[in-house]
Amino acid sequence: MTIQTSLGDIFKTYGSERPIFKEKETLSIKFTPENTPHREKQLKQVALILAPLLRNDKPSNIFIYGKTGSGKTLVVRSVVDNLLGTINKGNIPVKIFYINCKMKKITDTEYRLLAQLVSNFGEEVPYTGLPTSEVYKRFYELLDKENQNVVLVLDEIDALVKKIGDGILYNLTRINQDLEKTKLTLIGISNDLSFIDELDPRVRSSLSEEEIIFPPYNANELRDILTERANLAFNPGVISSKVVAKCSALAAQEHGDARRALDLIRIAGEIAERKDSKKVEEIHVDMAESKLDTDRILEILRTQPKQSQVVFKAILQSHKKGNTNIQTGDVYDLYTNICAKNNLNPLTQRRVSDLIAELDMFGIINAKVLSKGRYGRTKRIKVNLPKSLVENIEGSILREFY
Repeated sequence: MTIQTSLGDIFKTYGSERPIFKEKETLSIKFTPENTPHREKQLKQVALILAPLLRNDKPSNIFIYGKTGSGKTLVVRSVVDNLLGTINKGNIPVKIFYINCKMKKITDTEYRLLAQLVSNFGEEVPYTGLPTSEVYKRFYELLDKENQNVVLVLDEIDALVKKIGDGILYNLTRINQDLEKTKLTLIGISNDLSFIDELDPRVRSSLSEEEIIFPPYNANELRDILTERANLAFNPGVISSKVVAKCSALAAQEHGDARRALDLIRIAGEIAERKDSKKVEEIHVDMAESKLDTDRILEILRTQPKQSQVVFKAILQSHKKGNTNIQTGDVYDLYTNICAKNNLNPLTQRRVSDLIAELDMFGIINAKVLSKGRYGRTKRIKVNLPKSLVENIEGSILREFY
């Protein structure tokens, strides 16, 4: 059998039937379900805060925070979709814009974010070339063109501030003082529970007029969510309650992350489909978990600032030399050498220690704090990644550094 023939058989079989999935899109984070189990309280809170829009009044700014996969974006989208239905029927002058602050080439700089805001009003500015003050001016003019309420949803707002600082938030939270016709409301969504404490006090007080905390889901709540989605996504008899329970339990260990639970069950289904299985089994969930862990680490490292990537490269260099007792000082020496070779300004040792702590928090390394008595403290660092994954990281993410 030729390769072409075997490929043809694969595509023919795959296209002729769908034994596993019925509507796989319902497991996507983009899908907004009719029901949002175990988030009724938060739905009501957001709806009540935004309800003044229906009377053409300005609502309070809202700051929403909770760990990844706790339903923050889903709740906001659900409320906004319902709200827009009422607004459109009543011809109420309200515009609602959503921006994901982790999107590359949109929120990398203050200029690009402002350009995106301008484009929401149907006008364009060049990607570069204009003074930032000129783009601000265009945005203000478009914003204040008519009597209206504008709601700006900034999802993953902490990523925006890490990239460009909180200066733009200060300007946006104060903008209503300069507007004559329009009223601007901000909704900030963050996965970082301590993010608000790091903001300029003036920004903090303006942004968090109303705060809503989303607790993580427990295993039972995740099982309810997954059961509802699985009924939509899979054909009858394909997936058992035992498999759903396993996905729920694994995701509950990861801080109650519903997004991870949905990814687990979707990837398990895809693996079962590729293996020509008629059902999704627990072994497929185990394989999905392994793949997700690898993808998660790659994505985390890919989206980290250059300085964090250089710190990790220094840790890997020490690890590959066979150093089983890597300490902060060892990493810092290698880090400064890499910075010198790549024309980067090195951070202080204290800041590098903070970046090591972040990598530890992500589960990429293990950094145990050790006391050295009167000589202070250091960290003992271990790399917990398989060799194949380390090679993948070096070949793709870290290859730009000498």
